[in-house]
Amino acid sequence: MGENGSGKSTLLEALAIRCGFNAEGGSRNMNFSTNQTHSSLYRNLKVVRNVPFPHDGFFLRAESFYNVATEIDRLDKIELYGQESRHDFLEANYGGKSMHEQSHGESFLALALNRFRGKSIYFLDEPEAALSPSRQMSLLVRIHDLVKDDCQFIIATHSPILIAYPNAEIVELTDQGAQVTPYEKTEHYTLTKHFLDNTENMLHHLFRND
Repeated sequence: MGENGSGKSTLLEALAIRCGFNAEGGSRNMNFSTNQTHSSLYRNLKVVRNVPFPHDGFFLRAESFYNVATEIDRLDKIELYGQESRHDFLEANYGGKSMHEQSHGESFLALALNRFRGKSIYFLDEPEAALSPSRQMSLLVRIHDLVKDDCQFIIATHSPILIAYPNAEIVELTDQGAQVTPYEKTEHYTLTKHFLDNTENMLHHLFRND
């Protein structure tokens, strides 16, 4: 986690690409491209694995999820092996309903509930962008279920809710570099808590020039 422009999404993107995922998101078998804007940082990274190779995975990024949803619909229209009928692909992997036919938040949760499976690795870039606080808690529950099934999650986030996951290693990116930071010492937690505990005073301070 870190402030806007700190490089967390760029680092997450580089890690995902280095692990074989499409720069715009999706699973390893998605190779579509709408705009080549990703960083070359991945060329300078070396991924070291000390656990069994993940069976599956997904790279979810809020800013290009529309393109991923469009690619999912395209794949659904293909009659796989000449046998599967319409919507078999959606039914088997995404809950049977197009991502475009759901709200942004609904589609994010549908992806996590239906496409995410055990013994896999998942890269999530600011998933809270589409989720209400209660839905972020629902995502935490799904993450917990998958962690118990040997999954690993690498998440770039601003959400004090998501970083509350027990035993998560929180790496905070600052002007001084990257450092592992306890939950209650992170800037996002302390600032959010201070605002909620002192809303009137904070608003007075923010609007003092009016």
